[in-house]
Amino acid sequence: MRLVYEKSRAGRRAGRLPNPDVERVDVPAALRRQAPARLPELAEPDLVRHFTELSTRNFGIDTGFYPLGSCTMKHNPRANERVVNLPGFRDLHPYQEEDGSQGALEVMWRLQEILKEVTGLHEVTLQPAAGSQGELTGLLLIKALLDAAGERQRVEVLAPDTAHGTNPASVTMAGLELVDVKTDERGNVDVADLESKLSDRTAALMLTNPSTLGLFEEGITELTEAVHSAGGYCYYDGANLNAVCGISRPGDMGFDVVHINLHKTFSQPHGGGGPGGGPVAVRDELAPYLPVPVVARAGDRFVFDADRPASIGRVRGFGGPFGVFVRSYAFIRRYGPALREMSEVAVLNANYLMARLREAYDVPYERACMHEFVASARTLKKEQGITALDVAKRLMDYGFHPPTVYFPLVVPEALMIEPTETEAKETLDEFVDAMLAIAEEAKSSPDLLRAAPNSRPVRRLDEVRATKHPVLRYRFDDHPSSE
Repeated sequence: MRLVYEKSRAGRRAGRLPNPDVERVDVPAALRRQAPARLPELAEPDLVRHFTELSTRNFGIDTGFYPLGSCTMKHNPRANERVVNLPGFRDLHPYQEEDGSQGALEVMWRLQEILKEVTGLHEVTLQPAAGSQGELTGLLLIKALLDAAGERQRVEVLAPDTAHGTNPASVTMAGLELVDVKTDERGNVDVADLESKLSDRTAALMLTNPSTLGLFEEGITELTEAVHSAGGYCYYDGANLNAVCGISRPGDMGFDVVHINLHKTFSQPHGGGGPGGGPVAVRDELAPYLPVPVVARAGDRFVFDADRPASIGRVRGFGGPFGVFVRSYAFIRRYGPALREMSEVAVLNANYLMARLREAYDVPYERACMHEFVASARTLKKEQGITALDVAKRLMDYGFHPPTVYFPLVVPEALMIEPTETEAKETLDEFVDAMLAIAEEAKSSPDLLRAAPNSRPVRRLDEVRATKHPVLRYRFDDHPSSE
């Protein structure tokens, strides 16, 4: 039998060989299998049980507490999934004409209106598919406005040394230059250091508030006023909006651009890298540059508005990640006017954990935290040789996902903990008990921690070796059945 592949000039016609539009090309003999593949023969129940058992080894928010600082891994209400699977939403095609998608467009428009109110700004684009893409979009908007104003020399973006790693990456991708700003002894941006770095080259300040230290910037308006006085703009990384939503608004603090992580603040299953949504809200003067199209209301109809000649262009296909919008809109509507309770409970939970863990772990800043806080294992490392990584790995034996470790970089042996508002006090107490037990084990059984996790299907990996000598492909000749 001749082995061929199809290379169609008019589009593949599956199952219709011979086809005059298909070019038939012999597969070289050296690439042909000489013997049938040795594949196992399994009954369907055996196969299903195998993969079901593998799935039980995964950890997720539905199986346990996930205190991953800065990632806001909160419970995602099942009601959201029922809503997003309504046939009118689920079966809608991206190319559906406007008249046939008025319900979907109305949801998007109403979500935009809510985000305008939440941020205190004037217009919103829903296009960006994640916070990182929202960052890039926001910086491109600022750059477009500066270029239009003839201020192309403004290429410097100031960002604190506690910034998310995506911030400097976004600055570079936007063709701008990063200027690092120090953190002071109270965990705030060092105002004096920031002011010393302002100049006629300043394009923007890029700031997360509350910061990755879990602290609200005490001089927030002083920072934004200083940047505006120097002719720059202020960008608000909304990754931590879960702490202030309904309580304070970035626009009122003096910010010109905000991105919102819908998948973090307003619920969305996003473990494993997706899906997500990163809408961007802006002041009036930046609105002409928003990506097209923007969902707009025209009388009783909703339309895609693409009439923006100064637009930076699309940053994503279609109108954005629609399923994310439906889930987030449903989440917000269930709270209604009481949306601020979401943030208040998140802040309460974080302060409760911080207060209870002070006895065993260092807390570098003597202040009330917001939705998350950073503890440190530096004393454990100094006295028992136990690191933050050891603590994190041992937590897995207690049935908890580890918190974020070694970030922000300004805190040695950092443990970044975020409980969110969706966890019960009983769960928080169980987590505290585990953390306190681990601190005691560091004194009595340090080798137990250094070997952890001890009860998981996969033991501790040699991460240094994996980084230096990664296995990037499967080697068939190593498989016993390849003989």
